Amino acid sequence: MEISNLPFGTTDWSSIAQTEHSGDRGKALWRTQQFGPIRVRMVTYTPGYLADHWCKKGHILLCLEGELVTELEDGRVFTLKPGMSYQVADNAEAHRSSTDPGATLFVVD
Repeated sequence: MEISNLPFGTTDWSSIAQTEHSGDRGKALWRTQQFGPIRVRMVTYTPGYLADHWCKKGHILLCLEGELVTELEDGRVFTLKPGMSYQVADNAEAHRSSTDPGATLFVVD
């Protein structure tokens, strides 16, 4: 990835309006910034959240709070706790997220 034409800036995530995305269970609350082709999000999953789809989008994801369970379509399961991250390429391995206690994530895609 090459980042170009992006001057230095700061983001106060608390000032970014949230959008709500329902899962099969629970909700994902996104605060999103777009920097050219790069989408950056602060995402909060409510307790009991389960994604309503298998995602094929590539991400770099950092767990800030809570616990995130990521299931790959091939059956592997990974649990992220605060300070842990994962990375996956576009169209590489379909994945979906869930959380029992809730989670807050920082996502770049």
